[in-house]
Amino acid sequence: MSGAGRVGVGVVGAGTISDQYLENLTAFPDLDVRFVADIDTARAAAQAEKWGVPASGTYEELLADPAIEIVVNLTIPAVHVEVALKAVEAGKHVWGEKPYALDLESGRVLLEAAQAKGVRVAVAPDTILGAGLQTAFRAVREGVIGAPLTGLALFQAPGPESWHPSPEFLYAKGGGPLFDIGPYYLTTLVQVFGSVRRVYAHGSKSRETRVIGSGPKAGTEFPVEVPTHVAALLEFASGASAQVVFSFDSKLKRTGFVEVAGTEGTAVFPDPNTFEGDTVVHGADDSERVIPAAGSFYTRGTGVAELAQAIRAGRSERVPGELAFHVLEIMVAIAQSAEASAPVEVASDVSPRESLDPEWDPSIATL
Repeated sequence: MSGAGRVGVGVVGAGTISDQYLENLTAFPDLDVRFVADIDTARAAAQAEKWGVPASGTYEELLADPAIEIVVNLTIPAVHVEVALKAVEAGKHVWGEKPYALDLESGRVLLEAAQAKGVRVAVAPDTILGAGLQTAFRAVREGVIGAPLTGLALFQAPGPESWHPSPEFLYAKGGGPLFDIGPYYLTTLVQVFGSVRRVYAHGSKSRETRVIGSGPKAGTEFPVEVPTHVAALLEFASGASAQVVFSFDSKLKRTGFVEVAGTEGTAVFPDPNTFEGDTVVHGADDSERVIPAAGSFYTRGTGVAELAQAIRAGRSERVPGELAFHVLEIMVAIAQSAEASAPVEVASDVSPRESLDPEWDPSIATL
C-alpha cells in the first residue's frame, strides 16, 4: 500500500446508509473511492454507477485491490466484526459503522488483530467530529460551565418500524435503542467526562412483536428480541455521573437531548446524531448564551477523511477503536445490569480525544 498521496477507499455494504457515505467520500479530495462491494452485486453496481465509483463486485474482489487502504464497513451489525477481521487480515485499515461489535469477546479479538497487523480500526459515530458537538466540547473544555459534574441524555421515540422498510435488525440482538442509538449519546458523554467505571440500569419491552409500517413489507409482523426501553445511571472514573434514557416506547418524541451541568452553568448540546446545531449555555441569574456551531458541517464519512489524514500524518485518529470498545463495554454493562438488576463494573479506560481545529475542513485537500 502507498504511504503517500490520496488514500484508497473501498465500501462494503450498499444499503440505505451508503448513499450518505458515498456522497461525502467521493467529495473529499484526500480520498480515492475505488470500489463498492455487496453480497448483492447488482446493488453494489448500481451504487457505484450512481456515485461515479469505478469498480464494484464482491468483498473478496475489494480486498484484492492493493490500492485500497481503508475499508468502510457498512454491513449489518451482526457481521461487523467478521467483515472487519477480513479487512484486517488483508492488511487494510477499517472504518466501521456502529456498533463496533455485539459482544466484548469479539470486540477484543478485533482490536488485538488490528494491533498485531499494525492497522487501525476506527468506528462511528463520527458525529463527534461535526461542527455542533466539536463546538460544545470546546466550550466545556474552555470552562464556560466550570467543572462538568453531571450529564443527562434522552432519546425517546415510538420506534423506527413506522418509517424503516426493513427494521427487523433494529429489534434483534445488537439492536434496540441501546445499541442502535446509544453509541451517539454515550460517545458524547465519554468525550466530556472520560471513562465510565460503573453502571446501574433497568430495561423493559413493551410488546413481543412489532409491525413494519412502510415499504414493500408493510404490514409484516416481526419479533422483538431486545429491551425497547433502557434507563441507566453512569458513574465516571472522574467522580461525575450521568443519567441516560434510550426508548422506542414513547409516543412523545424527545430526541437529541444531551445536557451537561457544571459548577458555573449548564450546557445544552446539539443532537449527537447530527453534525450541526448550536450550544446553549445557561448561567447565573437565568442568563442564556448561544454559541454558534463552528467547524465541519459534512455528515457521515467525515471520520474516514480524518482517519486517512491521521494515517498519512502518523498520528492517532480521533475516533479510534479503543473509544468504540469502551462505549461497547458500557452498553454491554447496561444490558447486563438491566437483566440482573445489579450494578456492573466497566473495566476499560479511554481518554477524551483532542478537539478539532474549527478551521478543519475535509473538503480541502491536504495529501
